Amino acid sequence: MIKITIADDQELMRQSLEILISSVEDFEVTDSVATGRDVIRSVRERRPDIILMDIRMPEIDGVTCTKLIKENYPDIKIIILTTFDDDEYVFNALKYGASGYLLKGVSTKELFGAIRKVYSGTELLNEDIALKVLKMFRHMAQTNIALNVDRKAYDSLGKTELRVIKQVGKGLSNKEIAYELHLSEGTVRNYLSSILSKLDLRDRTQLAIWAVQTGIINEADAE
Repeated sequence: MIKITIADDQELMRQSLEILISSVEDFEVTDSVATGRDVIRSVRERRPDIILMDIRMPEIDGVTCTKLIKENYPDIKIIILTTFDDDEYVFNALKYGASGYLLKGVSTKELFGAIRKVYSGTELLNEDIALKVLKMFRHMAQTNIALNVDRKAYDSLGKTELRVIKQVGKGLSNKEIAYELHLSEGTVRNYLSSILSKLDLRDRTQLAIWAVQTGIINEADAE
């Protein structure tokens, strides 16, 4: 019996998934929850084999839930199920240990197949998302030369900008950075735009690579 927890803030989606999954003889729905905090609580109490996890949930989003769960319960498999085809979420969810990533709208056959594959230990990616991941890996592999930033440009960075850079280097999304630094997502986006302009870096990926290469992510925050 494959024990499955459903995590989605849309009641209709939760109910639909529960009906579908419960109709399969060797599937058991152990819980159905609407918030990130409830996911964490449910995992402690019911220890499912697989979690079908929406990305955008109240209180704690699916990416952060994935990170917390995999740190404490590495054997639990997580399939990210979402309507959002967003590169940033894709890479973070995979980085934190998600076993699969499917867009909502997949057929019942695809969903059931995905559950079985992930339960057996197979990694699962939607075809379009797999291509994006491969492109990202190629890009990272080609970045063997250290990214050079002008010292004056670095010295022009403010304390909050340095904190934002550290979080980007750790792989956090804008939403996670906003939560960590007590800022709005819009403010984080503005800081990122300013940082990229000051350092003359092309994009968020270059910024993350530079932050890791220079060791900024390990430095203590300035007071």
